[in-house]
Amino acid sequence: MSYQALYRVWRPQKFGDIAGQQAITKTLRNAIVQDKTSHAYLFTGPRGTGKTSAAKIFAKAINCPHVKDGEPCNDCEICQSISQGKLGDVIEIDAASNNGVEEIRDIRDKANYAPTQAEYKVYIIDEVHMLSMGAFNALLKTLEEPPANVIFILATTEPHKIPLTIISRTQRFDFRRISPQDIISRMQYILNQKEVEFELDALTTISKAAEGGMRDALSILDQALSFSEGKLKTEDAMRITGSITQELLIEYIRALYTQQTEQGLNILHELIAEGKDPSRFVEDMILFSRDVLLYQTAQTDVLLKMGKADDEFIQLSNEVASPLLYEVIQVFNQTQQEMRLSNHAEVYLEVATVRLTQPTKPSSKRENSKNFLEEDTTSSAEISDLKKQLADMQKLIQNMAGNEGAVKHSPSKPKRSKSSLVFKVNRPSVYRVLEKATKKDLAQLKDVWPDLMNVLEASQKAIMNTSTPVAASAQGLVVTFDYDILCERATNDKLLLNTIGEYLEKVIGHKAELISVPAEQWPVIRQEFIKSMKEESADTSDTQSETFSPEDKRELETEPIVSEALKIFGEQIVKIEE
Repeated sequence: MSYQALYRVWRPQKFGDIAGQQAITKTLRNAIVQDKTSHAYLFTGPRGTGKTSAAKIFAKAINCPHVKDGEPCNDCEICQSISQGKLGDVIEIDAASNNGVEEIRDIRDKANYAPTQAEYKVYIIDEVHMLSMGAFNALLKTLEEPPANVIFILATTEPHKIPLTIISRTQRFDFRRISPQDIISRMQYILNQKEVEFELDALTTISKAAEGGMRDALSILDQALSFSEGKLKTEDAMRITGSITQELLIEYIRALYTQQTEQGLNILHELIAEGKDPSRFVEDMILFSRDVLLYQTAQTDVLLKMGKADDEFIQLSNEVASPLLYEVIQVFNQTQQEMRLSNHAEVYLEVATVRLTQPTKPSSKRENSKNFLEEDTTSSAEISDLKKQLADMQKLIQNMAGNEGAVKHSPSKPKRSKSSLVFKVNRPSVYRVLEKATKKDLAQLKDVWPDLMNVLEASQKAIMNTSTPVAASAQGLVVTFDYDILCERATNDKLLLNTIGEYLEKVIGHKAELISVPAEQWPVIRQEFIKSMKEESADTSDTQSETFSPEDKRELETEPIVSEALKIFGEQIVKIEE
């Protein structure tokens, strides 16, 4: 006969063999002993926790003629036939491949026939949540009014997908995940029966990797036995499961709280080079950090899942601060979510390592206490300084109140501080714009100004928020600001000037140069420009009269540009040159 897997060879044959489900097995045994069995059961729970095995054992126990304390004898013909799957009165159905209405109708019709060999006809429907809604409806009537001597046992890993009308007609048993201690005990029994030497830490590693499933644990044990040479070692179990030794986890966390980025990355790269699964590393780190946190709180190893409370583990729990462990769990949980959507898991692990080795909070208990004392001392000094400043301010207020009358009658005005910024306006550039400025250009600019503000970034908008366009030509625009500092920033911000110029080029067709002027200086600059234009007009009036005849002058004034200039500035200012 060919080799059979351990989980098939060592499948439970009686209720006592089912690990970790004592409450359920005791209830089923008592129901058989007291003859209080139901016509329908629902077994729910994670994979590999004994649901189908319990269903077969129940089928044997309820039909075994030599049942004792609710346990089947496993020696009679009926028990042997059920164990081998040969008894026609115990029918095991996979709902994943028989999920239609016709299959369930066939079961319903055959259920009306009496059992041929056993006392009860037992239907075991595995993965029952895979049935279609029509199939559930076909099964519903049979469960509500079942034929005599027929028992239905429904097994599923997803009970939330089963209609409540089905669940309400069954006795429900929830199989829980098997504890690591129960898994280890079962594996110890099997290895002792097989006369195989083993290390206890190897079984601990396998039980952690199984995540509460006995079938998974036996499958991993099967692999580890094939890999080992005569004796099951911890190193072999580590290689098979892809787990990481506690020493490396401790070393990695030490690199985190001592802020040794290079050391943490070296450990990470070493693990990846050895072929360790990045996802397994993330899970181990989360569980190990959780164990250290619980040990810091409870000082007991009863609740530990990943860690082993040896000397190094205890020393680590005394050194590392809780905030770092909280951050490790949070960062690696986020990293786990990101890794599911990427093919470069090592990149996210490297980023998490760099982030955790450069914390913003104290990473060890000693540093935490030291920083607290420093902060306390600093706070005391700051409070004393603030009290002194408050007393000085109170004295100053009293002095100001005493001198209030003199201040009120003082004719002098407050002078500008020497340290205050005075913006120097580029007057030639302003004059060039004013020489060719028109009301039409200014009106067009004011129309697009609100839209221009929306285009700017937040920092640029903060500079231009108080700006107002006051003059515009085809080549430039003059904008006033309420504060000198804003003029300075607007003039020196090349990116802002380029953004405004490119936007205006798109909207109004030309890229105008922006010139900043403080609002308080604008009236003075404008008046100076008008005055200079009048002086130039007076100096050239004789020349103009000699150069142009009245007919020529009237002809020039009919030109659109000249007439527009006359409208804006008047005849006294406008100088007509050929």
